Amino acid sequence: MTKPTNRVLILGSAPSAVAAKQWGRDPFTHIVAINNAWRIRPDWDVLIHPEDFPVENHPDSIGPQQRVVTAQEYVPAQNEFGGFVYAGGTMAFTAGYWALSALNPAVLAFFGCDMIYPRNGKTHFYGIGSADPLRADISLRSLEAKSARLALFGAAQGCRVVRLSRGKSRLLFPSVALDGLGAQDLPDTDAMTGVLRVEDELGYLVPSGRYWEAEDRFDVAKLDEVDRQWLAAYRPFVLQHKARGMAVNQTANFTQAQTMAI
Repeated sequence: MTKPTNRVLILGSAPSAVAAKQWGRDPFTHIVAINNAWRIRPDWDVLIHPEDFPVENHPDSIGPQQRVVTAQEYVPAQNEFGGFVYAGGTMAFTAGYWALSALNPAVLAFFGCDMIYPRNGKTHFYGIGSADPLRADISLRSLEAKSARLALFGAAQGCRVVRLSRGKSRLLFPSVALDGLGAQDLPDTDAMTGVLRVEDELGYLVPSGRYWEAEDRFDVAKLDEVDRQWLAAYRPFVLQHKARGMAVNQTANFTQAQTMAI
């Protein structure tokens, strides 16, 4: 594989996501907008959305350098990495795996995707929306584990997976500043081999992507154990960077709650 050079922003719809309006374009080679996030800034490159994304929420038009990615593309991409049951069936993770497959990134930077929803007030930058990652779903029992898995798959192909937000997040990625993209170490990926062997033995890949139609095949306890193994594989990196972040003015830090989650 060619050495990765692309720097990809994965932009979600949290209320804080509007801050991305003020950012320059130079830090990123690609901007991937999830669902309604295309409204935040006009220079997005890719809009990725699920099959049930309302037609009235689609852009009226797209530019010559813009494209829309749907299930026809992201389901095969997700399957390259083991499928939705293991990866997590919500669009932030789906966008991440699609980008790893299609864009060969050196950096995958998430913003507006922290999966933290206030009890009062706006849940999304456009108002009140559904908390999709928090729904009862066999693939979303540990959002932290799913983020650890994505980060390790990124590292396996030379990609640093980070977040540009501060404060609470269900994503275990290190929090970095815009001028710190690409400055992080890569996590060790040796432990992936054992976890992937377990996933392969369970055989929970659903090629169609419609895993909910085969849910009676899945053992919750075994999936929970897989999640624990992904957290254990990523834990040394989290602890290393939490300590380092404290020493370098929080340029790469994890919250206490994130550390406790693993």
